Amino acid sequence: MILMIDNYDSFTYNLVDYFGKLSRLPINVYRHDAISIAEIESRAPHCIVISPGPKRPEDAGVSKDVIKSFSGKIPILGVCLGHQAIAEVFGGTIVYAKQLMHGKTSAITHNNHALFDTIDSPFQATRYHSLAVNRSDFPSDLEILAETMADNEIMALAHRHHPTYGVQFHPESISSPDGLTLLENFLKLCITF
Repeated sequence: MILMIDNYDSFTYNLVDYFGKLSRLPINVYRHDAISIAEIESRAPHCIVISPGPKRPEDAGVSKDVIKSFSGKIPILGVCLGHQAIAEVFGGTIVYAKQLMHGKTSAITHNNHALFDTIDSPFQATRYHSLAVNRSDFPSDLEILAETMADNEIMALAHRHHPTYGVQFHPESISSPDGLTLLENFLKLCITF
């Protein structure tokens, strides 16, 4: 089962639709204030996806506790707000982005990590955010996987030792042509964990 934490975002069900195209696993969606860590543990998901959402990671209900409890035990993908929550959990800070991005595409380069398997570098992806992970105190437990070509804003990260991944951009957007491939790569990484 794919367990998705919904941070009250309109894009959550686009992610559900994409994962439904890629996997026969059931997808269970829970609002960030409607499920506990114990309930997640009892459901024994194959992987966890933390959705985009408004505001800051500290406003994302159970999302940060999910990362603290399951990172290293269950593969996790954080998208936008979920990506920022991963950075905060491991000691990073969130700052205002260099540019306000709302439905704008950017050229993004990556480091050939398996999350980006068969995706060209650079690639185009859609961004919806005013906050970003701070590069100046980036956590040592994490590595930067991708950044914007224009201003080196961090666009993807991963834990150095286990399958916890974050992407700042929206792979589920129709204007992110490689988004489905990225989500498929995440599922492949889940299988090998």
